[in-house]
Amino acid sequence: MRPGATAAEATTRVALVTGAARGIGAATVRGLVAEGVRVVALDWCAGEDSPAGYPQATKADLDALVASLPAGWVEPVVGDVRDPEALTAAVGAATQRWGRLDIAVAAAAVIAGGRPLWEDTSLYLQWQIDVVGVWNTAAAVVPAMLAGPDPSGCRFVAIASAAGSHGLFHLAAYNAAKHAVVGLVKGLAADLAGTGVTACAVSPGSTDTAMLAATAGLYSVGPDDLAGHQLLRRPLTPDEVAATIVHACSRAGAALNGSDVAADGGFGG
Repeated sequence: MRPGATAAEATTRVALVTGAARGIGAATVRGLVAEGVRVVALDWCAGEDSPAGYPQATKADLDALVASLPAGWVEPVVGDVRDPEALTAAVGAATQRWGRLDIAVAAAAVIAGGRPLWEDTSLYLQWQIDVVGVWNTAAAVVPAMLAGPDPSGCRFVAIASAAGSHGLFHLAAYNAAKHAVVGLVKGLAADLAGTGVTACAVSPGSTDTAMLAATAGLYSVGPDDLAGHQLLRRPLTPDEVAATIVHACSRAGAALNGSDVAADGGFGG
């Protein structure tokens, strides 16, 4: 138990969520807190200065998320998942404040493209954030999970995409990145065999987020037009996707180990 921690704090599960300031990441933070999980919420808060080509969340977004939840349950951290030291610092924030880390949700990602593969120059940025960012997150959190008080209750969840199992027009770089996320998680789950810690991916379909709006902009269509590619015939809400993620983070989520869980509203139908 961390010096000064209460007994309740010492037994409460603790999570790290990346890409936490808005969209699916923010909805996941809210969902975990509702389940009694304390959260370190990390976001790069790049705002208008984002290299992704569309505005990212801001520090004000991150602060608003924290303010909307019970005091003392969420620790905000500004950091870039491309930087391993930023992830190490976020893990330190969890263990120093609450003495443990049980859950990690790697939700930070960007999308770019809108051109055929042979004309597209966006692979490097998406690879660094969407794939290396997940790798860096796993490399930082797993040792803390294995050294913690309850490895069998520890869960690593990466947010992949329907693009991780489908080929999408003029989004070859995003396809490559999200296929890699699924493969990374499957390899991680194999490496964790016998430790009690589990790993899975959750793959959303078209979800009402800034990323969906940016994707629609690449095609010069509306977000609802993209949602027409899934049987639900409407965009998912971030809270709907987060509900699947929160289950994957639960103790019962151990059954999903090594899986790519489709939370896509019937994408491709």
